[in-house]
Amino acid sequence: MNLTLHLTENCNMDCAYCTRVKQPVRMTEDVLDAACDLAFAYGNTAGFCFFGGEPLLELPLIERAIRRSKVKSAETGKPVSYKMTTNGTLLTEEILDMIQRERIGIGLSFEGKAQDCCRRFRDGGGTFSAVSEKAKLLLKYQPDAHAMMTIAPQAVPQYAESVRYLCGLGFRRITGTIAYGKKVHWTDADLALLETQLREIAAFYEAAFLRGRPVYFSPFDAKIRDCITGYNPGERCHLGFRQMPVAPDGKIYACTQFIGDEDFCLGDVFSGLSTEKQRTLAKREAVPDTCRECALRKRCTNSCGCLNRLETGNENTVSPLQCTYEQMLIAIADETADRLFTADEEAFRKRYAPQG
Repeated sequence: MNLTLHLTENCNMDCAYCTRVKQPVRMTEDVLDAACDLAFAYGNTAGFCFFGGEPLLELPLIERAIRRSKVKSAETGKPVSYKMTTNGTLLTEEILDMIQRERIGIGLSFEGKAQDCCRRFRDGGGTFSAVSEKAKLLLKYQPDAHAMMTIAPQAVPQYAESVRYLCGLGFRRITGTIAYGKKVHWTDADLALLETQLREIAAFYEAAFLRGRPVYFSPFDAKIRDCITGYNPGERCHLGFRQMPVAPDGKIYACTQFIGDEDFCLGDVFSGLSTEKQRTLAKREAVPDTCRECALRKRCTNSCGCLNRLETGNENTVSPLQCTYEQMLIAIADETADRLFTADEEAFRKRYAPQG
């Protein structure tokens, strides 16, 4: 079983688009231990994502989880894996030694040149300089680390510049999404500029591919691969099954945006999961009614319950913003794919087509 451990609700940053309420709440050792044990009680493998808040504020809990899960892995014969999402500000050589030793995959939340638009310390100070230095340190230890960008409207003018900057630092894997939620307000002008920026990123992405130094940029890679394989992004929304969050109090929820909603609480780390609630969620309709006639419905994230709830308050209702963004992204990705295929069919097939 894969669990996302919300080790703390506290954070040393105050991001303008953050959907979480910062508070001095942390996971207790008893909850952590029970969560570790539960992960090995289901399935053939165990996986943990250390999350927050900022998880490195609770480094002792991370170390405790690793020690306990190693014991459980030896007892059960089930392999265990780790990953962590961090803002990077607390990374040190010592911590990175541990991360490397324990093979913890790192996702660094970092918007590059656009960092200070939204991602500031709690005292209002900018974080770009600090995180840039930490990013260089991270890449020294983990060259395949992900840079994770969340682009709010105020950061859009620097989107393309930021992607180029992150690649210049050494990141070859970049995930990118736009910011959603009540704190974010997109205008038509913002979306028009977003399209311009995505086309600029597409030109950079294409040039890197043709130089033989391709960059993984999730918005394009995912859409291109899904088109080729026929994979439906809706299948990625496994509410209550794939990667369930554990809140600091030990309750288990269907997904991150449902934390605190008792209707989507699936149990707790002490009593286990409610299979009845899981079965109910499994019957959830994959495609919202409003999307059934859309030609792009099988290439869209319309069924993501977390995203839908964040924007509309209902897990089955897609927002106009999401619809506009998905149409924009699919069009640009398809145009880019056509050019890459024409330029070098062999390299294109090797990168995007299913292997074997």
